[in-house]
Amino acid sequence: MNHPGPLPQEILPAGIRSRLISNVNGMTMHILEAGYEKPDRPCVLLVHGFPEIAWSWRKVLVPLAEAGYHVVAPDLRGYGRTSGTNPVFDDDLMPWRIVNQVRDMMGLLWALGYHSAEAIVGHDFGAIVSAWCATIRPDVFRRMALMCGPFAGPPDIPFDTDRYPVMQGPDPIHAALAALPRPRKHYQRYYATRQANADMTQCKQGVHDFLRAYFHHKSGDWKQNRPFRLAGWTAEELARMPTYYIMDFDRNMAETAAEEMPSDAEIAACHWLTEDELKVYSAEYERNGFQGGLQNYRVRAENAGQTDLQVFAGRTVGQPSMFVSGASDWAVFQMPGNLERMRDVICTRMVGCHLLEGAGHWVQQEQPGPVVELLRELLKARIN
Repeated sequence: MNHPGPLPQEILPAGIRSRLISNVNGMTMHILEAGYEKPDRPCVLLVHGFPEIAWSWRKVLVPLAEAGYHVVAPDLRGYGRTSGTNPVFDDDLMPWRIVNQVRDMMGLLWALGYHSAEAIVGHDFGAIVSAWCATIRPDVFRRMALMCGPFAGPPDIPFDTDRYPVMQGPDPIHAALAALPRPRKHYQRYYATRQANADMTQCKQGVHDFLRAYFHHKSGDWKQNRPFRLAGWTAEELARMPTYYIMDFDRNMAETAAEEMPSDAEIAACHWLTEDELKVYSAEYERNGFQGGLQNYRVRAENAGQTDLQVFAGRTVGQPSMFVSGASDWAVFQMPGNLERMRDVICTRMVGCHLLEGAGHWVQQEQPGPVVELLRELLKARIN
């Protein structure tokens, strides 16, 4: 397919430019950047989640640049304007394995002339990529901030299995969810299915309205978002979460989101994501579909390259780190115990763990001012 080129300058906030960087781990990578006017500034890398693109950092780029940094937000592999490709379900998943996506981030830094980033900041799936960047190459990624998704550390290698064999097989949680009186399914399992992309790209309400309802449902604007710690990884506990995480078994994600479509008045009042801002997202997903992002869920579901990560079993994150999320974000608690493990075990130099009022899952868009102040605080933390 023909590459659409950078985003038009007229839609970008003042101080941000869009451009394409060639030869990044086999891709042409699209980035948004601020603070590029002066050479030799230290770099800060911002890594988006799903279903987002670099555009999700539009409210953060310039304020961080004003603190003296070259701030760079890429469209990740399979997203937005990076490579202009058209991923399909049957593509080889190995390029999407986590170790290769760490290589993507390193390749971008090297292409821009940096040997290190002062901080890597990741939201949602970007928090997974960022956490692994910091874990695997602490010399390159000097500080780390994660948003919404706590990092529980590398997977263990089964230990002493000669005497105590480990039972192998799929997680029984999926059968248990399906067997509930109100049958349910986990959204990550659904996102790994063949039909998920078509369900969203060809949905009755159209991509734009699907995204409007999806962003609303997971935001602080949806007043039913009142997260709390779950007692454990059981079907009964998981089913206490909203349907955007634990879906009704017979509904797809577009149907799930449609039930929570905001009113015209609520849309008009949504100043953190105006209709014009949302159109940037919807135009990209109408053009590309969602499969590039969904490949990441398939990697996990199909265990593609996941044993690579066991090489890092027992490793912790020793650089200054921070966790930021919305107080109304269920992502903080969807994996019981992960927040506490990240804070108390994995991140040995945690300089702050913050849940911001007035925000749900899209914290850097819903509350950009406090997010920027916290990131500036992290960037002042001494490395040694």
